[in-house]
Amino acid sequence: MSDTDLVIVREFDAPRDLVWSVWTEPRHIEKWWGPRGFDTRVVELNLTVGGVMRYVMIGPDGTEYPVSGVIKEMDPPNVIVSTDEFDEGFEELAAEKGIDLPTGIIATARFDDLGTRTRLTLSLSHPTPEDRKKHEDMGVVAGWNSSFDCMDDYLAELQGSN
Repeated sequence: MSDTDLVIVREFDAPRDLVWSVWTEPRHIEKWWGPRGFDTRVVELNLTVGGVMRYVMIGPDGTEYPVSGVIKEMDPPNVIVSTDEFDEGFEELAAEKGIDLPTGIIATARFDDLGTRTRLTLSLSHPTPEDRKKHEDMGVVAGWNSSFDCMDDYLAELQGSN
């Protein structure tokens, strides 16, 4: 790992095709995406190179955290590479909370087929070590791990093994 990257690796007890669907389909994304206690609304999702993704995470207190990205690479069901930005409205929220937002983030989600299991490697690449540190200080690793806990629960629910 470089001084500009954050990497989170998780294994899920579900086949890759299901994990891919849960990652890429709005009806699934809205069931798990975001830290525990948050809801998510998929505003736009165009999974083609150049396509836009727009999600809004809604905190327990009702605060909305808009995020967006543009697809840079798609190789279903192996990898998705996209920009990962704070969308319109997030800047005001960050300013209120005194948060200096990182910019120029590239997210790579790689899905490795392990038979009945899937390894998901999420790499968040930043243009500078300072941007990586800003993102880390915002709690991005804990946030993604909480999201992945929710994804794990949702996958178990989908497979009937609550």
